[in-house]
Amino acid sequence: MAQPESLAELLNGRRAAIDATLPAAGFVIGWLAGGRSIWAGASVAVACAVAVGWWRLRHGDKPRAVLIGLLGVCVAALIALRTGKAEDFFLLQLLSNAASALAWAVSIVLRWPLLGLVVGGVLGQKTRWRRDPALLRSYGLASWVWVLQYVIRLAVFLPLYAAGQVVALGVARIALTWPLIAACLAVSWWVIRKTLPPGHPGLRHPLVG
Repeated sequence: MAQPESLAELLNGRRAAIDATLPAAGFVIGWLAGGRSIWAGASVAVACAVAVGWWRLRHGDKPRAVLIGLLGVCVAALIALRTGKAEDFFLLQLLSNAASALAWAVSIVLRWPLLGLVVGGVLGQKTRWRRDPALLRSYGLASWVWVLQYVIRLAVFLPLYAAGQVVALGVARIALTWPLIAACLAVSWWVIRKTLPPGHPGLRHPLVG
């Protein structure tokens, strides 16, 4: 299979991990430094999100993607401020992981694996990859790795959230973001390479008849 780049390179997993971890780390640091003040934690988290957004814009990211990331942090901060519970800053992350696990699993069952949609979009193929049975099968198998990623996060986050462990939630958010994303990208890439038949031209060249 002639395929030079990995999924990590195609999907820019490192940048996504930075976006997800800095505001969460900022919230915990601000919360602790402010004497467990949710306002302090929320302020630092939003400031981190603004700094990350500014950095991403300077490096050519689309304003829409930057705005969505900033909005997510603002909503998480507002939820915590509204409920008065610092652990609720992580509620949105908890819900998004549950929804993501369900969405990825359903997409596989419906034979529209989300990994194929994401990579196909990045490569400008739209849905042409679905007409390649081997590639469709490989994307489906590799997508189960992503389902497992979200399930692992839920298994860790849920008990910590229920116990109100704010610091542990922040640590888990960092520990289960970049390392888990890196592992997920590597394993799903390995699954694709192992399941595509010998001689297949790779992700960039679907065999469509």
